[in-house]
Amino acid sequence: MNLPIQSRRIRYLVVVLPHLGFLATWNLGAHLPITLLWFATAVGALCWASRWRPVPSLHLVLLIAAGLRLLALPLPPTLSGDVFRYIWDGKVAGAGFNPYELSPDAPELAGLRDDLWQKLPHREVATVYPPLALTLFSVAAKFPWPILSWKLILIAADLTTCVFLFKLAALGKGDGGAVVWYAWNPLVTLEIAGMGHVDGLGVCAVVVTVWALVAGRKTTTIALSAAAGVLAKLVPLVAYPIWLRHSRRRWLFTGVSALVFAAAFGPVVAASGGIPGGYLRFGTSWEFNGPLYEPLWRGLESAGSRGVVERALDRRKVGSGDHEFWNRWYPYNYSRMHARLLLAAVLLVLLALAWRHSDVIAATGSVFEAVLLCSATVYPWYLLWLLPFAALRGHAAWLVLCCTAFIAYIPQFTEIPLMPWIFLACWGPYAVMTLMTLRRGPGRRWFAR
Repeated sequence: MNLPIQSRRIRYLVVVLPHLGFLATWNLGAHLPITLLWFATAVGALCWASRWRPVPSLHLVLLIAAGLRLLALPLPPTLSGDVFRYIWDGKVAGAGFNPYELSPDAPELAGLRDDLWQKLPHREVATVYPPLALTLFSVAAKFPWPILSWKLILIAADLTTCVFLFKLAALGKGDGGAVVWYAWNPLVTLEIAGMGHVDGLGVCAVVVTVWALVAGRKTTTIALSAAAGVLAKLVPLVAYPIWLRHSRRRWLFTGVSALVFAAAFGPVVAASGGIPGGYLRFGTSWEFNGPLYEPLWRGLESAGSRGVVERALDRRKVGSGDHEFWNRWYPYNYSRMHARLLLAAVLLVLLALAWRHSDVIAATGSVFEAVLLCSATVYPWYLLWLLPFAALRGHAAWLVLCCTAFIAYIPQFTEIPLMPWIFLACWGPYAVMTLMTLRRGPGRRWFAR
């Protein structure tokens, strides 16, 4: 819709007003119903803004995006305490200790404990954040206002993401107007500028990597940006086969990435004597709002999967006579572990389908969708990995999910349980939209423009 300049200004104000509401609410976790109301209003304004014609210029999109992030910048991290952990890990590393080996509760770190330590979530678990993230945590921890400094780093990365999404759209790989679905999205502004989640750093590196592949940039540039994504958070590792396939010089891409990973992770593995314990703890213990995981483990438990597996182990133990070998598997015989193993197999299938996709944008988005579907833990900010590709392609199911995922905060701050109604409210609209997309035919299975 073409609008007079005065009308456009009024409608830009409509986009900004809900974010003023977040600022006025201040403690978002303590006033969750009001927060959800403002979030729904912001999403409605975003839907309206995404239909504007002519498409807003890059400068205008960035100006409003920067304004929205600055409004979220002062918000205290009341929806998630992860940012406290970031600064603590940076403080520990800056003091010369190994945060991969020492959890915040470790006696060796008693001298560093302060008010920040009191706010830490999961003090019994060592860090799970890769070296690049940890380095930037350390940088932020050196400043007088470390959380503010960290958020400013994230905002710079996030605005860079917006720029490269526009560049991708300019290459004919998406609708420039749809970029506002990322740039002006309340999920992005709240989770990155407001709560300070490190995912914004990794998302920036991933979008730069995809742009570099599409634009035909140097292989070294592609490899370095891809490695930066993994060094910010491990999630982009699953997209490596796609990026390798689309690289013009695969041996160079592999070599540069391997050198960077060896330099970054080698000291970590050596100092920890293997895979750091925090990674293993997170991979086997964390669970919340997994779309396939939540119903699957409950179904397996009702079906008595533990008894079935136990009888199979008993037969193997008696038949082989090797009691010591088979006894080691009994502690892992429970429905949640069965669900994780089954979903690992499903994930491999979904990744194989995504890796075969000829379009690097579609393939990368599909990989992150597969990881989310098969994960045991899906917090609202995890959708940030999917949102740039949903915005580029106008993928209805993904855009809906990036809006409804915010509902998952309800069981974390109220006595309302996740299952079944909150879970259905989060994932039901996405499931319906996905089924509608699938009915359009195999050629439109993953993305629907």
